[in-house]
This record gives sequence, C-alpha cells and structure tokens, in this order.
Amino acid sequence: MSRIAIIGGGAAGFFLAVNLKERAADADVCIFEKSRRVLAKVEISGGGRCNCTNSFAEVGDLKTVYPRGDKLMKRLFKVFDHEDAYRWFEAHGVPLTTQDDQCVFPKSQDSHSIINCLTAHAHRLGVKVMRSCSCSDIAPCEGEGFSLSFKTEEGVRTERFDKVVVTTGGSPQRKGLDWLERLGHAISDPVPSLFTFSINSSALRQLMGTVVGNATASIPGTKFRSTGPLLITHWGMSGPAILKLSSYAARHLAENAYRSPLIVNWTGETNTDSVIEHISITAKQNTQKQLSSVRPYATIPQRLWDYLIEKCDMKRDKRWGEVGRKGINRIANILTNDTYNIEGKSAFREEFVTCGGVSLSSVNMSTLESKHCPGLYFAGEVLDIDAVTGGFNFQAAWTTAYTVAQNI
Repeated sequence: MSRIAIIGGGAAGFFLAVNLKERAADADVCIFEKSRRVLAKVEISGGGRCNCTNSFAEVGDLKTVYPRGDKLMKRLFKVFDHEDAYRWFEAHGVPLTTQDDQCVFPKSQDSHSIINCLTAHAHRLGVKVMRSCSCSDIAPCEGEGFSLSFKTEEGVRTERFDKVVVTTGGSPQRKGLDWLERLGHAISDPVPSLFTFSINSSALRQLMGTVVGNATASIPGTKFRSTGPLLITHWGMSGPAILKLSSYAARHLAENAYRSPLIVNWTGETNTDSVIEHISITAKQNTQKQLSSVRPYATIPQRLWDYLIEKCDMKRDKRWGEVGRKGINRIANILTNDTYNIEGKSAFREEFVTCGGVSLSSVNMSTLESKHCPGLYFAGEVLDIDAVTGGFNFQAAWTTAYTVAQNI
C-alpha cells in the first residue's frame, strides 16, 4: 500500500486528498496541518462566503488574472478548469451560483459549505488528518521515498512516505521556504500580492465610502494598470481596480518599499481628446449653470466631483460658460490624470495572497513533480502562481491539486 503525505491542510491539500483517494482507495493518505484548524483561509475568504471560482466569461487572456503562472494554468486547464471545478463541487453536494460579476459562490453564501464538503468526503474516504503537526525536515530515502520529521505537541517524530505533496500555501517570508530550497528548488522571493493603498491625503479620506464603478489606476513609468470599481477608504484606496493593480505590480511595489506615484483616471475612457470634447460639449450646453450642479460624467459621484473641481483650483459656483479652454483642459486632466502618492500598503480583509514561492522552473509543468526530488510534488499557492481577486486563486488550488492527484 502506497503511503502519501500531504503537507498543508488548506484548499489544495484537502482537494488533492479527496481526489487522490477517489482514484486510489487503497492508498494511505495523510494530511499534516501545522495549526489546530484546517481550511482556515477558505472560511474567511469572500467575506465568509468563499468565492470558490469564476466563470471566466470576461477573461480573454489568463495573463490578466494570473500575473504569475498564466502559462502553467493555460496548460493545466486542459486537465481541470473552472467548468470542471463547478461540476465537481455540485456533484459532491455543493450547489453553486454565478454572480453578475462572474464570481462563483456556494448558493448557501456560506464558506462552510465548501469546508464541510471537503472534510466530510475526506473522512468518508479514510483520509487521515493530523493537526498541530508541522514538517520540520524532509529527506529523500535511498532508492525511493522520503523520510519526514514532524513537530507535534508530544515532540518530534519521523516517518517514511512513498510520495510527498507540499500544499503549505503562500509563505510570508522566504525563510519559510528554506527547507525546500535545501532540496535544490529555486525560490522566488515571496512578497504580498493583494493589498490596498495607503494615501496620506486628508481631503481624499473625507470621501471615505465613495465608489466609482469604472476607474483606471496605473503606476506612471510602468505598464502596470487596471480598470474596475475603485473605493475610497479612510486610509486611501481599495476596490477591484486597486487590488488588481497591487497584484500586477506586487514585486515592483515591494522593491520600492510601497512608495510610488499613482495615477487615477476617473472617467473609464482611454482617449483624452474625447474627454476634452465631452467636457466642451457639457460647457456649451450648460453655460449658466454652476460647475458643481452639472457633472460631465454621471458615473462620478457628487462628492468626488466637488473635490476634483477644487483640486484643479476652481470654485464650485463658477459657471460653465466662464470656464474657457484652459479650464476645460484642467478639468480633463484632473479627470484622466489625477495623481497621488502611495505611502504604504494595507491588508485586504484577512485574506493573504503572496507573489513568489517555489519557482515553476523547478517543477515538471505537466505533472507538478519536482525536477530535483522524484516523488515530491507541489500544489496551490506554495508555487509561484498567484491571481487577482475574484475566485482565481482558489481555481489555481483546485487545478494544481487535481493535476497532482491524477499524476500520482
């Protein structure tokens, strides 16, 4: 009977264990989780509702949702993709629903539906789960197999396994991956990936709670930009546009100590000339009305519009007929090229995603088996794969875990 150790009791670990036992009922499969609780990240994800995947209906290129690992995901989607994940969960007792934004959740709107599914099927299939049990060392045995040492509440113990899968998730620090580096694997330095921006502007913060449905945020001098809803908070900016940008520019921002200029286009339009023309028409049609009373873009909330008028040194009671060509250009510039300074990052809720991990150059791209230690596999966020918010990170966990289960 083959003995298989899964190090990490998160989404990838449990999904892997269940799929492995469904294919090889006689295998001895054991999950080792360092904390007392398993699937903790699943529980808090999506505000406790678990955004477990995405319809991908609005994704034309995987690079837009997987800043790192898109080529691997494209290859592995031929084995197990989002549609397969949707069918898998429904077949295993979790009805799902797709929202208008293409995010997929359990119909129950409760992450425990996913947790209960995975833990119940693992128990039914005979998967062993060891909690408060962390891996302290791994060594290939002569011939084949691995010797694993574990720290438990009773002390350290060592066991032998035929195959090992690492599903420990993202490591907040590089030293958490030292044990894998010692085995010959290249490590991409881990840095935070999904976070919001701290902006030290009291005037902006007074707009806390303001949402613009379709803004573009970018970092000047780079190709990093993203479009989507943007939320002004009491510490700066958040929302999908900012979270996606933080993912795209994760390594760039880390290298610059989370200090960087930020440009916001509040209009959602890419052509500045068309914005100028639109504002000119607004001015001609409303010559006797005050700037504050007529917004050229209805998508910009009133409080934000008043703030932007004052930011370009105009009075809110100024009449549109008095703005002139220079004034129109200033308004167009503030709407499309509004500049701020990022002065730090803030965590996005309690969800922690990292950019970095075991380099994909160290694994077989079809099986996710280590190139350095035959019989050692990786799945989930421990690999240098990460995604923007919207269910894509969980999909990477399901896809990579399924691939490893199939290959073992």
